[in-house]
Amino acid sequence: MPENDLLLNFEQSVLPHLDAAYNFARWLTRNEQDAQDVTQEAYLRAFRFFPGFRGGDARAWIMKIVRNTCYSWLRENRRLQDATEYDENLIPDDCPAPNPEEVVFQKDSATLVQKALERLPADFREVLILRELEGMSYKEIAAITGMAPGTVMSSLSRARDRLRKGLTGLMTRCEVDGESR
Repeated sequence: MPENDLLLNFEQSVLPHLDAAYNFARWLTRNEQDAQDVTQEAYLRAFRFFPGFRGGDARAWIMKIVRNTCYSWLRENRRLQDATEYDENLIPDDCPAPNPEEVVFQKDSATLVQKALERLPADFREVLILRELEGMSYKEIAAITGMAPGTVMSSLSRARDRLRKGLTGLMTRCEVDGESR
């Protein structure tokens, strides 16, 4: 395939998913600059291997590359503490009260959801992001994560339950620490 055709096909197939790819990387790395770096690296890899792309779901294809790039980057640059299971017993209930500025931010429901999502283990966070924020099907998520579709469904169920419990805990803390005293 001539280079111009390759570039045009890449732009038409893969480039429209750049925002979704960045969003996914942002949730996995929990850092805007790191997500930008990971997304750039993922797109470079995707372009390098695009001649081998045999069609199909370009969105799932690029998201899998972003996922793999994120985890490679995290292994090289950070400890994989985020990949361990969340243990409620490790976080004390008597954490210090937030300063007034933090209370204002915690009142914002989007901030609470973000905090609850960030506290989830990486495998739960990624399936929730792919399903709920990116609107991907179970089949697409399975292709991206390498999980069986049944495992995707059970992981989503457990992730939603953990998110619900996390939100309840954060909202309760806001009521105790905030104005509702």
